[in-house]
Amino acid sequence: MAYDRYAAVCHPLHYTILMRQSICRGFLAISWIIGNINSMVHTALVFSLTFCHSNEIDHFFCDIPPILHLSCSDAFLVQLMNFTISVCVIIVPFSLTLLSYILIVFAVLKIHTAHCRIKAFSTCASHLTVVSIFYGTIIYTYIRPSTNHSLEEDRLVSVLYAIITPLLNPLIYSFRNKEVQGALWRALGKSRL
Repeated sequence: MAYDRYAAVCHPLHYTILMRQSICRGFLAISWIIGNINSMVHTALVFSLTFCHSNEIDHFFCDIPPILHLSCSDAFLVQLMNFTISVCVIIVPFSLTLLSYILIVFAVLKIHTAHCRIKAFSTCASHLTVVSIFYGTIIYTYIRPSTNHSLEEDRLVSVLYAIITPLLNPLIYSFRNKEVQGALWRALGKSRL
């Protein structure tokens, strides 16, 4: 979506060329391939560990940090690999998204009228809100030393990226719709009476 916004705001006349179906399929294929490789590597790393105590994960879904807490073998190498993979899988897309928004901001600031600038920024605001919540919680969860991991904190933060962000996603995007805004104001107006 960051590339889509970049193409729409920075190169509006070339949008259909920059967002053709083959490009979209390529983005989809790359994300699926990276996701599958990521999960296979993590699965292989977890199978290299020894578990000798409880098999109950103190979390609401099966995630790497809680599994590492269950291991009775030395998990330093697995933790290091987990950190390295997390940096690659999280920071690279986040950096590309951030770069696209920096380019968008520079392009929007060149627009002469305030009305057009506000309209351009409003097309990006909803996506930027969702991206900020998602990447903020993901970075906090996976890119910090394992000694700082608290399972209670991890459960709370993972609720933000696994449940709250997808829940907020349609709401945030629908607030740009004038009909939804009108219905919301009408509902709020009626509730005040």
